[in-house]
Amino acid sequence: MAGIGHNSGLSVASGHSWRVHAWAKARRELLPVLPIEVVRLRVKRAAELGLPYKTYAGIRASNGHDLIGFLFSSNALRVLRDGQALPADRADRLEGLVNAARHAVAHRPVTPSYLAAQPVIDRAFAAPRFADSWSAMRRDLDGIAVTLRQPADRFVLVGDTDFEREWVAAARLAGYVSAEAFFS
Repeated sequence: MAGIGHNSGLSVASGHSWRVHAWAKARRELLPVLPIEVVRLRVKRAAELGLPYKTYAGIRASNGHDLIGFLFSSNALRVLRDGQALPADRADRLEGLVNAARHAVAHRPVTPSYLAAQPVIDRAFAAPRFADSWSAMRRDLDGIAVTLRQPADRFVLVGDTDFEREWVAAARLAGYVSAEAFFS
C-alpha cells in the first residue's frame, strides 16, 4: 500500500499518455529480434535444463551467458541428514537433466561427501553457515566456482529458503529458482 503523499502511480501531469507510448516504443526497439533458429535452439536448451523458456530466457538475458548447470541446496533436495535417501521425485528430476552440471551445497549436518555419493550429483560442497558474515559467505561460495573452474554466473541456484536466495548476490550466480518451482 502506498504511503502518505504517494499518488498510487497515477500521473496528473500533462503528456502522460505520450510518455507511456514513447517509453513502450523505445523498449520494443531496444529488445533484439532473434532469428527463429536461435529461438528454437534456446527453447531446446531450456528443455534440456528443465526450465520453462521464460525463466531460462530471463536468466540468459540478465547475464548474457548460457547456463552450464545448477547448485542444489540440500534443503531443496530434501536431504536433511546423512543416511536420508534422496526422494525419488528429486532423483528422477535430476536424472532428466541433459548437458547440465548437477552440484549440491550441503547444510550441516549433511556432509558434502554424502551428497556427492548420490548418483545424480556431480559434486558437493559445504554450505555457508547461517551466522557467517557476508564476506565469509562470499568467500565460501567463490571457492566453489574456483574449484569448479567455471564462472559463477553460469550456474543457477535451486534453493528453498530466503537465506539461500542471498547466495545468488554473494556469489554472483546467474539466478535463483525455488525448489517448489523446479521440482513441480
